[in-house]
Amino acid sequence: MELRALRYFVTVADELHFGRAAERLHIAQPAVSRQIARLERELGVQLFDRSPRRVRLTPAGHGVLDAARAALAAADRVRVVARAQAGVMRIGTGAGQFTARLERGIDVLRERAPAFDVVLVDLPLPARLSALRHGEIDLALARGVRSAAGVRVLSAWTEPLLAVVSTRHPAAAAAEVGVAELAGGPLRISQDHDPAVVTALREAGVQALPARRTGTVQDTIVEVGSDPRGWTVLPADQAAEIRSTRVRALPLAPRTTITGSVAVPDDLPAACVAAHRVAFGD
Repeated sequence: MELRALRYFVTVADELHFGRAAERLHIAQPAVSRQIARLERELGVQLFDRSPRRVRLTPAGHGVLDAARAALAAADRVRVVARAQAGVMRIGTGAGQFTARLERGIDVLRERAPAFDVVLVDLPLPARLSALRHGEIDLALARGVRSAAGVRVLSAWTEPLLAVVSTRHPAAAAAEVGVAELAGGPLRISQDHDPAVVTALREAGVQALPARRTGTVQDTIVEVGSDPRGWTVLPADQAAEIRSTRVRALPLAPRTTITGSVAVPDDLPAACVAAHRVAFGD
């Protein structure tokens, strides 16, 4: 019996819907159905009553559910202990998004437990949370996430969004810049931009659409520096790492902020949860 099948079963039992379960697991619905059917054959019982309108646990399914949850929790504890013994912390991050915060946080954690190695795993946000949920990483940093199924999300910091413009931009000498002053030029958003940045702009009422997707954030900075009308937006932490002398980062008016979070496994001990939040928060 595979742990994966038990995890799929528990997710379907939580959702009572194969489609929603597949979305949570980030896989195709037929794969979930096949795993459940295989598990039923292996156990020799029917776990779900299925109809076109609803999915319900059978009496046997209710009995198996508690045991499946206990088995998955035990497996997760084994992983936590194994990683601790190995002295490795796997941290999920986005490409080039949290450099300074990671450095500070790792230093703080090493003051408490010096002997561990760090492995940084760059993943898009949905894959980052999925990897954490499945025990493939031990901690994840994220922006704009308030909650996520199967993990604990802790709000840890707030940072302003900054407009980045060329030093030749008409607003470059200002103390702050309004979106109306930027709207005449192309907004450049890279494929590596944190998606929460775009969401925060929309929530703040910014209607400007990206002129086109650029390459990396570093490429975007170069393009903005070469265009006296172009602009982009970055969280303050990321903007602080810009080394180009051809651009300037300005606070947006009205002030627009974004929340950063530390995501950890649901079963992480409370003392570890608090330590991670303090290490990577403000």
